[in-house]
Amino acid sequence: MSALTPAGGANPHKASARQTELIDGEIARSLLDQLLDDSRLYRNGSDYHALLDFVVRLRNFAPFNAMLLQIQKPGLSHAASAPDWRDRFDRHIKDGARPLLILRPFGPVALVYDVLDTDGAALPSGIAAFTAEGDMTPGVLDACSRKLVGKGIEWSCVDAGDNLAGSIQLLVRSTNPEVPSRYRMRVNRNHDVNVQFATLTHELGHLFLGHLGADKYLNIPNRPRLELRQRELEAESVAYIVCGRNSVENNSKTYLADYVTEGTTAGNLDLYQVMRATGQVETLLGLAARTRFERPTKPNAAAH
Repeated sequence: MSALTPAGGANPHKASARQTELIDGEIARSLLDQLLDDSRLYRNGSDYHALLDFVVRLRNFAPFNAMLLQIQKPGLSHAASAPDWRDRFDRHIKDGARPLLILRPFGPVALVYDVLDTDGAALPSGIAAFTAEGDMTPGVLDACSRKLVGKGIEWSCVDAGDNLAGSIQLLVRSTNPEVPSRYRMRVNRNHDVNVQFATLTHELGHLFLGHLGADKYLNIPNRPRLELRQRELEAESVAYIVCGRNSVENNSKTYLADYVTEGTTAGNLDLYQVMRATGQVETLLGLAARTRFERPTKPNAAAH
C-alpha cells in the first residue's frame, strides 16, 4: 500500500471540501503569524487603520490576500494576476518583474504583479474595473437578507429608536457539522439602507469571528471569552472593510477611533481572524472578490 493511501483504501484525492478548508486555514494562519512576528507590523492604531484602508482599496482580492500584499509591498496601489493585466487592461508584465505571492483558493499559491511592474495601455480612471457595485439599494439588501436564511440566520426588521442599530442572537446551537445552527438577525427598519447594511456586516462579523461560540457548519471558531473592546474592534473592522469595498458609507472611522488610538497596540488583535471572517461575510452575501489566476502547470511526466 502506498504511504499516501489511508487505511481502508480511501482515495486521498476525495478529501472533503471542509477538510481542505481546514488545512488551508492552518497554512494561512501559520504563514500570517510568522509574517507578523518577523515584520513587527501593525503595532499601533495608525498602522492598523492604514492596513484596513489598504484592504478596502484592493477590492479585487480576498481580504486575507490583500493583507499579504500589504506586508510584502507596503505602498502598493494596484495589483492583479498576469491574465487580468493582459485581458482586462491590455498590459503585459515587464521582463524581470518580481511577482508577489498570495494564497490560491483550494491550492498552494498564486502570482500577482504590482501595476508598476507592467507596461501597456493607459489605466482607466480609478481602475474602475476593480471596484465593486455602487451605493447600497433596498434590492441588494433584500438579496443579502435572503442569502442568510439558507445558512440558518433568520432576518428580522425591528421598530427601534436611532440608538439601537441591531443585534444577532443564537437561538439553537447545532453540534452536527452537517446541520446549521439557528440565529436571529435584528436590524432597525427605521435606519437608512446603508446603515442597515453596515449593521448587517457588523453583526455578521461578531458571528464569524466566533464571538457567539463555535459553529461547525459555518466553520466558525470558538472565541467568546474576549473583552468587549476587542469584540467591538474586531466586528467593526469587518464592517469597515466590507462596507468600504462595496461603496457603502458608514461611521466606522469614528467608531473605530473610539477603540483604537495612537497609543493602542495591535498585539491583542487577531488579524487572521478579522481577515478570515471578512472573507466569509463577503462570500455569504455574494460579494466575494473575483481575481483570475493562471492554471497551475503539471510536471511533465516525460521529464522523470
